[in-house]
Amino acid sequence: MREAHGETFDGAPGYLNSATYGLASRRQGEVLRGALRAWELGEMAPRDFDVSVAAARTAFASLAGVPVADVSMGGSVSGLLGLVAAGVPDGARVATVAGEFTSVTAPFDAQRGRGVTVTALAPGELERRAGEFDLVAVSLVQSADGAVLDTVALRASIAGRGTRVVLDVTQAMGWMALDAVWADVVVGGSYKWLLSPRGAAWMAVRPELAATLVPHAAGWYASERPWANTYELPALLATDGRRLDTSPSWFTLLGAGVAMPWLASLDMTAVQRHCIGLADRVRDAVGQPPAPSAIVALESEGVEQRLADAGLRAAVRAGRVRIGFHLYNDDTDVDRLLAVLGA
Repeated sequence: MREAHGETFDGAPGYLNSATYGLASRRQGEVLRGALRAWELGEMAPRDFDVSVAAARTAFASLAGVPVADVSMGGSVSGLLGLVAAGVPDGARVATVAGEFTSVTAPFDAQRGRGVTVTALAPGELERRAGEFDLVAVSLVQSADGAVLDTVALRASIAGRGTRVVLDVTQAMGWMALDAVWADVVVGGSYKWLLSPRGAAWMAVRPELAATLVPHAAGWYASERPWANTYELPALLATDGRRLDTSPSWFTLLGAGVAMPWLASLDMTAVQRHCIGLADRVRDAVGQPPAPSAIVALESEGVEQRLADAGLRAAVRAGRVRIGFHLYNDDTDVDRLLAVLGA
């Protein structure tokens, strides 16, 4: 058990795998267990989940630094980006970084039948050449190794050009202080660093771009008044980001409505400093330079099993052991890890 900013996390000691999924707080678990019991008893009130949807939507906007009216809700990052990819012109040229997570690239690659091309560039080269493309689709923090996008260089490259930027913040939001309002699209899943159950994602789209997107997955929850327009045709779609909403996964959004507003209430600059500080202790010990990331990638030969034997939970991605430090981690986790590494 460990306390962080007023919340209790029972599984935090030795948990270094927030880049795979974040831990639920004890309070979130209690809320979810209460909802499951209400389901068992037939006492759930479905409209009550709308409160959690609204709270999580507002929290995403706050954490990203974007207007809440621009935010849409979906079930996954790829599902939301599919709407953006379907709207790019025939023959559009899309750039990404080599090794990018497939949920970011596959929706655009799936449009190849319309002449859409996706070009993977090396880190650094992407930022320098971004302005040569119609759209850049890239993560702010890379899933495999925690590499952080050089947003200053990228923005300089696209200045004065018509290049759109789709920015995935899944591996950044929750530990990193963000100001992503400059991007045309900001998207992220909430089950990792946002500490929510799996099954929800969020996307903020600039209004002028959002107006060109077709809400292919529109349903009753994309309505201006969801509970009042369930049988109307033509559908009365919302006029803001909610027009791209899909129907919420109740228990997922209930958990998100607990975790995400709590995270949005914190000083993210302090959280970022804490997480990077722990990661830099590891980097220093193993001979890596400091980096502005909460994620550390280590050579994996024999390390994964040694960590498991020591009760430390991590993951292997792209051939290396991936370690992630969140706000519920502390120096004792670093000490245990370094002892296993012999560093």
